[in-house]
Amino acid sequence: MDIQKIREAAEAALEGTDRFVVDVKCSPANEIEIVIDADSAVDLDACVALSRAVEGAFDREVEDFELSVYSAGVGQPLRLLRQYYKLVGSPVEVVLKSGEKVLATLKEVSPEAITIAYTEKRLVEGKKRKVDVEVEESYTFDQIKTTKEYLDFK
Repeated sequence: MDIQKIREAAEAALEGTDRFVVDVKCSPANEIEIVIDADSAVDLDACVALSRAVEGAFDREVEDFELSVYSAGVGQPLRLLRQYYKLVGSPVEVVLKSGEKVLATLKEVSPEAITIAYTEKRLVEGKKRKVDVEVEESYTFDQIKTTKEYLDFK
């Protein structure tokens, strides 16, 4: 199956909603996976509706396929800029290409970079002990390996 045609059918079905296609994959055995996200939330009914719409756009008599529609999970890396904008003000886990992992709040997003903020204990001139200091860092997308929404279950 043609991934571009599948993507176009999915995007047409989502037009006019706050939902959007994150990824489309198709195996050699025609096992199709569509991952969607939304500016608000994706429920099961949205996945079912999209599955039916995409299935209806293709003729199974011509080419048989298996279709699965998923919502982008909380633990999944962000793939689109739109997903980053959705998480401004939320905690994220950023893994840099250098291997450093940073847990922080996503403060700002631009097409080139993100700005995150976190609290760190540092020595401050005039203080005998380390104190909590708010740190803001900006990273370009080419410095970032992955970014995920972070949920603390403590």
